[in-house]
Amino acid sequence: MNDTEEGTKLTLDFDKLGKVGATGQGVIPVVLQHADSGEVLYVAYANELSLRETLATKRAVLWSTSRNELWRKGESSGDVLDLVDVRVNCEQNSVLYRVRPRGGVCHTKDAQGNSRPTCYYRVVAGADHLRFA
Repeated sequence: MNDTEEGTKLTLDFDKLGKVGATGQGVIPVVLQHADSGEVLYVAYANELSLRETLATKRAVLWSTSRNELWRKGESSGDVLDLVDVRVNCEQNSVLYRVRPRGGVCHTKDAQGNSRPTCYYRVVAGADHLRFA
C-alpha cells in the first residue's frame, strides 16, 4: 500500500512546484474537469507539445512531471479522457480541459479494485489527518 495515495495521514507536497521548476521544462497547470458534472477530476501539467497534441487528437495529453515525458492519458490503462474544449484563465498561466471520461479517471483503485472516478477521494479531517470521502 502506498501511504501517500491510500493513507490517512496528511503529507502535502509543498515542494512540488519547486521540483517541477528545477527540471527546466516549461509547463502550466491543467485542471481536468468532467464536462457534464462539473466535477474536478485532477490537476496536472501541460507543456506546448502536450497542449498541441491535446487539441489535435481531442484527447487529454499532459506532461508527466514525475517521469519528465509526454503522458497520453489512457495509453496504458485504457482510461481515455475525450476532450470537449480547452479554456484558458485570465492571466493565461493555466488551462482547463473539459473532458468526458471513457473508463476510470484516477490511477488508484477503491476497496473493490475499481478505478476511482476522481483523484479527490479524501477529505482533510484535521491538521494532519485525512478520511475517505
